[in-house]
Amino acid sequence: MPKDLRTYLTDLVRGKSGDLRTVDTSVDPRFGITAYGAWYDKRNEYPALLFTDVAGTDIPCLSNLVATHERMALALGVPADTLTRSSIAGQGRAAHPPIEVSAEQAPVQEVVWRGADADLRRLPIPVHNELDGGPFLTAAVSVTRDPESGRLNAGIYRHHVYGPHRMGVWFFGSHDGGVIHRRYAAKGEPTPIAIVIGHHPAFLMGAVSRVPGIGGEYDAAGAFLDEPVQLVRAITSDLLVPARAEIVIEGRILPDELAEEGPFAEWPGHYVGGGMKPVIEVDAITLRRDAIFQDIQASGREHRLMGALPRIASVHQAVQQKVPGLRAVNIPLHTRMHCYLSIRKEFDSDPTRAAFAAFNTEPENLRAVIVVDDDIDVYDEREVSWAIGTRFDAAEDLQIIPAWNGPGGLLPTNWSYDAEGGRSARSSSAVIIDATKPAPPVVFPTRAKVPDDAVAAVRPASVREVGSLDQLPWLS
Repeated sequence: MPKDLRTYLTDLVRGKSGDLRTVDTSVDPRFGITAYGAWYDKRNEYPALLFTDVAGTDIPCLSNLVATHERMALALGVPADTLTRSSIAGQGRAAHPPIEVSAEQAPVQEVVWRGADADLRRLPIPVHNELDGGPFLTAAVSVTRDPESGRLNAGIYRHHVYGPHRMGVWFFGSHDGGVIHRRYAAKGEPTPIAIVIGHHPAFLMGAVSRVPGIGGEYDAAGAFLDEPVQLVRAITSDLLVPARAEIVIEGRILPDELAEEGPFAEWPGHYVGGGMKPVIEVDAITLRRDAIFQDIQASGREHRLMGALPRIASVHQAVQQKVPGLRAVNIPLHTRMHCYLSIRKEFDSDPTRAAFAAFNTEPENLRAVIVVDDDIDVYDEREVSWAIGTRFDAAEDLQIIPAWNGPGGLLPTNWSYDAEGGRSARSSSAVIIDATKPAPPVVFPTRAKVPDDAVAAVRPASVREVGSLDQLPWLS
């Protein structure tokens, strides 16, 4: 059977990990869903949560699905260590271009709501955090078609629900969806859009990966899934949408109308962004007969993990093209604004070239790139910190890139603030920290280490816990 959200949930339950839990008590979509995720987060637990009784709707809501490396690894069919200890997950997989199927083969079109029936209030859309401006779609993949090339583009953008048939869409900077909308708007035409909710996590990985140029996300999703994405023609436009999704919202981005969007707590954990954004008019909603609404816990661990992992692979690919000596990439889960690169340095220019390749892959979000040698474990913060302390000279190895991020966007430093609570968009700087040794043939002091063969010879079974003084007779 083709992979979708249901096949993934089946695999998760069969794994008997206890990672999927149901919440059967009635919850209010306003904070009631995200409150459970926050409760578990305080205990450093991150179960996937299926809410079966959401007030005001008959549709269950699934949240926190991919909040752990282990569940993401299950989605990709790799060991968890591949995600926590390497930056190559998903790379090297054969491309799988999508295939089109008929409406009869598309579960997502089993039920069709049109016109007044296409009411967003029938969906369990959460209000996530305390100061949010209203309900937001967070796990929704927006599909548009470039009017110049005809290529389909997919990406996760946030959507502020204004009413039963209207919502906003937030594009920023180099977002391809924004480019496509501006091309339609320049001609005075609405932008056809389809918003996909509920699919296999590997599909979402493809949608948020950084693919060069406009389009290609369906191919990337196929690589992550290791099979083609099945697509079906939308019912109100020529867009192709995933046939095995749970829900698809079809509509148009209006060419000449803006509305105040936000506030919304984004992955950096602050209320930024917002302002006047394009408006979507909803024309139809298609869904499975027993659809599941999928949500991402905004500003939580799932939000950061879903954004970080695909981008690690994208950064790895881009940097390796410029610096073949790249060994590993890490974007720490607790701070997606930083990127650590481990390289086998051949030339003193390698760290700068590697850092700019990373910055240009993720220009809106990265604030600091730290480059270390290949003997440093970029997945160990202690190792990275040690490299900075022993191999970094601020006078020689620090580069500040003025006005790199912004203006505006999600990072709080990309705004200026005043005492009255007002703000204005500004640009902020980024930094490169070169914590590498000089390139050969310069000789740098050798790092202390116990020989590898001696460590390999350790016999852990010979180690005993001291439980009583009887084991230490020389102390008596």
